[in-house]
Amino acid sequence: MITVNGLDVQFGKRILFQDVNLKFTPGNCYGIIGANGAGKSTLLRVICKQMEPTRGTVALGPGERLSVLSQDHFAFDEYTVLDTVLMGHTTLWEVMSEKNALYAKADFSDADGIRVSELEDKFAGMEGWNAESDAAGLLSGLGISEDVHYSLMKDLSGKQKVRVLLARALFGKPDNLLLDEPTNDLDLETVMWLENYLSNFENTVLVVSHDRHFLDAVCTHTADIDFGRLQLFAGNYSFWYESSQLALRQQQQQNKKAEEKKKELEEFIRRFSANVAKSKQTTSRKKMIEKLNIEEIKPSSRRYPGILFTPAREPGNQILEVKGLTKRIEGQVLFRDLNFNVEKEDKIVFLSRDPRAMTALFQILNGEEQADAGTFQWGQTITTSYLPVDNSAYFNSDYTLIDWLSQFSPDTNEVYLKGFLGRMLFTGEELQKKVSVLSGGEKMRCMISRMMLTDANTLVLDTPTNHLDLESIQAFNNTLRAFKGNLLFASHDHEFIQTVANRIIELTPNGVIDKMADYDDYIVDPVVAEQRQRLYN
Repeated sequence: MITVNGLDVQFGKRILFQDVNLKFTPGNCYGIIGANGAGKSTLLRVICKQMEPTRGTVALGPGERLSVLSQDHFAFDEYTVLDTVLMGHTTLWEVMSEKNALYAKADFSDADGIRVSELEDKFAGMEGWNAESDAAGLLSGLGISEDVHYSLMKDLSGKQKVRVLLARALFGKPDNLLLDEPTNDLDLETVMWLENYLSNFENTVLVVSHDRHFLDAVCTHTADIDFGRLQLFAGNYSFWYESSQLALRQQQQQNKKAEEKKKELEEFIRRFSANVAKSKQTTSRKKMIEKLNIEEIKPSSRRYPGILFTPAREPGNQILEVKGLTKRIEGQVLFRDLNFNVEKEDKIVFLSRDPRAMTALFQILNGEEQADAGTFQWGQTITTSYLPVDNSAYFNSDYTLIDWLSQFSPDTNEVYLKGFLGRMLFTGEELQKKVSVLSGGEKMRCMISRMMLTDANTLVLDTPTNHLDLESIQAFNNTLRAFKGNLLFASHDHEFIQTVANRIIELTPNGVIDKMADYDDYIVDPVVAEQRQRLYN
């Protein structure tokens, strides 16, 4: 349990939040949400004592252990993978280290023997004999194969390190667990493993994430940082989002009677509760949403970008024909003899265990790369707009935002360009910022503005939610669901795939799986599972 009393965090005159009084209790998972800069990660740093609050206190239950997902990917470079995970349980690691040091002494004394006996009792009490196998199990679940368990951390790739550090945080079933963006650099299968793990975790979890499906799958409560306060709601992210949108609509309907508003809110809660009860992720520990006081539902202060794609012309019947495409990188086959036709209204998500496969395919279709073999042909009515996974080449200049966008616009009128940038929440002095100093999220919003200018009827999107905040992801997602043209995209966002794609093409070195299906059905289809096992092995 984590108890927060009278907590204030302030930087100069800027107040992140104040007078926070909450208890985070065992058996629950709390999703910490808020606009960029609201103080989500700061709250976690205050709780784990990495940062002092302006005022107030944070206390754990008596004798409880707190574990935090480390963001320092180099802190354990000189340790083995397995030892790094074991070190996540600090007390157990200290007992193991002292015990092993005593056993290694050449002049082992009677006093050493007594001390070792005490340590062995502590070791057994913490189930130390199972520690290595438990750590190995966590690593395997997170996709770290046994052949690297005794490798040094410095010899691992960045993505492998992320998984090891996550295993370190989970190890030993801590009483309180803090996770800041735990799904970053995880593939969809590993995210599913983590969702299942946390859904059955019996202690207290606080998590910050931009992955909406992940928040919905694991969270029993939502802690919203807004208006300089931290307010707790029963229910997951989707419930918070839908209820805040409903409250906003009601606020805008000034003439609506209070009794009508109350009935509308009650009906919304009833319907949402029924959906939660049917959810695949629901467990016995999920709290009933009916317990929420409807008076607590308030409009959010969040700003959502106005993303809108309007094709200048309707696509014809011939969209894209791909014949025999093959691509290798450094001798490794990404895909071989790829054949498919894109049909009208197809919204296709491309999957692969190797993300380079999707990027290579999109670069080939956009004319930036050459295939090793095969051909492709776009239809005569098709206009495309491409969002690359790496957009750094677009921002190597000292242009202001307006000057930057004018490069891609047939109309360079400043008022016209300001309109597009304003939709993506760039206003006032921000418009004079140099594009070279923009954050990852700001650059992505610029790239989306550029795409909106094209009026294309076919969008090619390589992991479009990278660097975006929840508000931008939600707006992007809603727009693509309603988009009247064709989509070819890759994504690590489960909710994005599930709600947008109507067709799935999975690329492997040995063939392709091409299926008209939604993603939730695809991942549990036994025929697909057999195909995947055969094609990847």
